[in-house]
Amino acid sequence: MTLAAHTDWQESRPRPSWRGLGLPAGLGLPVLVAACAMLLGGWPFLRLVAAAFAPGWQFAPDAALAEIGSRAAVNATLHTLETAGLSALGALLIGGSAAILLSVTDVRGKRPIAFALVFSMMIAPQVAALAFLSLFAPHSPILAFIGLSPAPGTPNPLLGRGGIALVMALHHAPLVAITLWTGLRSVPQSLIEAAQMEGAGPGSIVARILLPVLRPQIAAAALLAFVAGVGNFGIPALLGLPVNYLTLPTLIYRRLSSFGPAGLPDAAALSILVALVAGLGIVAGMLATRRARGKIEIERPLQPFWQLGRARPFVTGGLWLLLAIKLGLPFLALLSEALTPALGVALSWQSLTFDKFAEVLIRQDVTMRAFRNSFLFAGSAAVILALISIAFAYALERRMGKLRRAVEVVIELPYALPGVVLAIACILMFLKPLPLLGVSIYATPFIILFAYLARFLPLALKAPLAAMEQIEAHHEEAAKLDGVTLWQMLRFIVAPILAPAAMVSALMVFLVAFNELTVSALLWSSGTETLGVVLFSLKEAGLAGEAAAIAISASAVILAAMLALDLAAKRLPGNVLPWRI
Repeated sequence: MTLAAHTDWQESRPRPSWRGLGLPAGLGLPVLVAACAMLLGGWPFLRLVAAAFAPGWQFAPDAALAEIGSRAAVNATLHTLETAGLSALGALLIGGSAAILLSVTDVRGKRPIAFALVFSMMIAPQVAALAFLSLFAPHSPILAFIGLSPAPGTPNPLLGRGGIALVMALHHAPLVAITLWTGLRSVPQSLIEAAQMEGAGPGSIVARILLPVLRPQIAAAALLAFVAGVGNFGIPALLGLPVNYLTLPTLIYRRLSSFGPAGLPDAAALSILVALVAGLGIVAGMLATRRARGKIEIERPLQPFWQLGRARPFVTGGLWLLLAIKLGLPFLALLSEALTPALGVALSWQSLTFDKFAEVLIRQDVTMRAFRNSFLFAGSAAVILALISIAFAYALERRMGKLRRAVEVVIELPYALPGVVLAIACILMFLKPLPLLGVSIYATPFIILFAYLARFLPLALKAPLAAMEQIEAHHEEAAKLDGVTLWQMLRFIVAPILAPAAMVSALMVFLVAFNELTVSALLWSSGTETLGVVLFSLKEAGLAGEAAAIAISASAVILAAMLALDLAAKRLPGNVLPWRI
């Protein structure tokens, strides 16, 4: 047989298709992706369930059920449900109103308003809680300036249930707005034009057409805010722990802080309870959006149709007032606390000092190390996830077949469920030395890095998957005809196309991970402190000014990263940046 004939025979001979599983030929990459998904998303939670209900790998659920039914757990569950429920309602009202006004009216400054709204969500929850605590503190310079300063020694009104619900509602409102912006993009303009031809006014169109059409997205947005409230640790920790108002995440934190590794069985049982509460919200959200999953052909997406006329300046001013209450005033209070030399000293040109910034950024070893650690952990996770997201996106879109949805569910578990659940699962996984290797990564930086990789992989996949769905397969078919290997295809064809989207993913992961506290609060050890951990520790120690300086500095880093993303928006896939409405 000649070489040409042999080549023709190789190309024409049938290849295995694995149609029973819906997978094409070449199982190496799909198997590798499924194995990584199981390692990052599946195994931690299987280990958690085993530790709670089968300690020692023998089914014995009595201790776990007793812990779940204890008075402390019941009270914490009730507190979690009431703060998460109240905050979800508030977030729906605030975020839903902002989404409608920015999408259907001719209000001015839409992009900067949306940018500021999303920025307020990107800052860490503990930073938001600290900012509002500073704003309403008895020594608050902002309250003193407007003549509303309470008497010294007055309790901060934000401590407890009401403050937690209020701050979480404001913090999670952008989640609702982003969800509704996505739903509004799927509304065809022709539907609005038909209503206008029938003589319907803008208010009637919103009330009788848009809101009914968006009902699944509204329900999903409310449930998303509820799940975020269930898993939030930073806000209940700063506003609830000082008055002994415990939610499930803060109860788990207190158990581990008090008992150490001996409290792991109880923490595992409580984590199962948190996962159950959050899981019910996630399932309800999936059911709510099931009817909205059908693809609709849209010739023209929704355009602003409500001309505000003379009310335009007032509506614009109302949105900026919301941002001032949500973002501006709390951060002014935080900044003033960081710039004053001591508690209760009025801020003036004579008293202004940058000593606290110098203390936390230059002189204190622990805070400087926390900045380095946060940059290192968040940056490493961002780079690693950006690299593997290219292979994951290609495998999920082109190679997984019918198994794609199952793999995606496993990948999304650590991101969907509260971070405290993942942290306990990681402790249980790595408390003992790794099998075969005999090495333990517990109390090392690698356990935090692993948790970040597991938690933020779904976020890293969003942009590359969106870009991969838009790529025609003819490039890959031509490469196959030329005899390139899978590695060569990924390196020379797929990677250059997906690189901009992967870069967006890296920056988004960095934004979320840089100030993260929920996971690292349970995983840090001496030498691996993150910014969130140090900020929380300084606040607990009564060093509110130093904590405020860290919060301002960390928020400045987040703002710079968001501005960099915004400048690169023209080179990125559409609808990737949430503030670009």
